Amino acid sequence: MRNDLDQIEAAFVGTPLAGLPIGHGPSGTVLVAGIDPDRLHEAWQAADALAPVIGRRPLMVTDDFDGTLRIRPEPEPGPSESELRAFAEAAASSEPWLAYRHYSEEVDEGEVEYYARSMAGLDLTDLVSDVALPAPRQTLERALYDRLLADADRYAQVLGSVRFVTQTDYWYTPDSVLLMLLPTGDVRRSGYWVDFFGALTREYRQALAEVLAQWHHRWDARLVASWGTMLQFQVGRRPAPGDEAWTAAGQLKALAPNLDLSRWEVAVALPAGDAWFVHNRP
Repeated sequence: MRNDLDQIEAAFVGTPLAGLPIGHGPSGTVLVAGIDPDRLHEAWQAADALAPVIGRRPLMVTDDFDGTLRIRPEPEPGPSESELRAFAEAAASSEPWLAYRHYSEEVDEGEVEYYARSMAGLDLTDLVSDVALPAPRQTLERALYDRLLADADRYAQVLGSVRFVTQTDYWYTPDSVLLMLLPTGDVRRSGYWVDFFGALTREYRQALAEVLAQWHHRWDARLVASWGTMLQFQVGRRPAPGDEAWTAAGQLKALAPNLDLSRWEVAVALPAGDAWFVHNRP
């Protein structure tokens, strides 16, 4: 196990991770301490680039809320290969968008302005004035989004007010940051170690693992950080405006019920940024 740490330290030479304290973490992981919170994305990118070399996927975590998350003097056994294989197989056969659902209440005439007003106060009720009410919220929002796509000026106004949610400046930054190196190179298996309020049971953790796999395959979305109630992703392929952005926005809202934007606003924001933010809290 010390040899494993030595190999990782050697791989870190010449990167922002060189010389940082390293040791054994929980459940077969390796922890790297001393990460500058203001440069956590840069540190994660360095570790992500080395993942094929060291065979471990990187994840930023914090001990701000968990005093037990610390470097250990001795290695702690992780799951067996058979346990991890069973976890990944169960994840692959799960239906994550049945576990994570963006619920759609009925909207009546007195509520349209609430759902058709952007967070910057732009009133778009005229775009859905012909939608028969009451109607499911998703029906109303999709009609609004489609018509907004055809209105370049107002689309640009909305984008200007919401694009911040797909930029790293919007990400939460803890006071203390550690790099956790997971003992797997597989995206789906990596879900076994992700601590997230939206995945407190084994079944939900498997569903989350499948989300990680699907988003990685479709959008080259890579999990950068897990802060308990928040997840932060780097995205390599942005969804295009229209059906792609609408679908991705629905999935993001399902996983992040505490993201304070309507689905149509998220759909506007997603094609304009490479950083996804998930917020799911009590």
